[in-house]
Amino acid sequence: MTSTIARIKKAGKHFEIMVDMDKALAFKKNTPGVSVGNFLESDDIYTDLKKGNRASDEDMKSSFGTTDVNEIASRLVKEGEVQTTQEHRSEVREVKYKQVVDFLSRNAIDAQTRNPITAERIRSALDESGVNIKNVPLENQINEIIESLSKIIPIKLETKKFKVVVPAIYTGKSYGVVNQYKEKEDWLNNGDLQVMVNVPAGLVMDFFDKLNSVTHGSALSEEIKE
Repeated sequence: MTSTIARIKKAGKHFEIMVDMDKALAFKKNTPGVSVGNFLESDDIYTDLKKGNRASDEDMKSSFGTTDVNEIASRLVKEGEVQTTQEHRSEVREVKYKQVVDFLSRNAIDAQTRNPITAERIRSALDESGVNIKNVPLENQINEIIESLSKIIPIKLETKKFKVVVPAIYTGKSYGVVNQYKEKEDWLNNGDLQVMVNVPAGLVMDFFDKLNSVTHGSALSEEIKE
């Protein structure tokens, strides 16, 4: 068990609690079966935990609308920052690094020869480029990673193009899903959104899973062959 501090700033005030790091991070990720009682190591809310300064009921009420410790702790972990150890950060980065190498070795090609690129060559280019691999979903950073690697090796992703039509009622929820792969968009007279997307082949299933989730399967799609 690794104890750490979770903190947040609300209404100009700092609030901190002592938590079990692994369980708090699991709770933050909505891991089933993990509750406030699993990660909370103290029933006190602090303004400065190291100095032992406890938050007043007035400050908690004005910032969170309650003085309930479990409710505040839940929001503090979900919305705030859970401090992690260097060891944990290194482990997370290594996992993400391996995910990137695996994804690119399966989905990227040499832009000049159109041959696959080996995992060893990708690792070497990643190290040489110094690209920052973040602890965010792969699809949210893959274009940035490719841009950095392209300065080292002639790399490009195998992609698939689709024409997607999203019903007007779901355009707000779905725009963030399609926008990162969008090449062109048109708003139709009935309010529907028609968009041309270019999706990395290895992310096509994930893309449509997310799109179907927010549109309840009502979006229409057609692959564009080139």
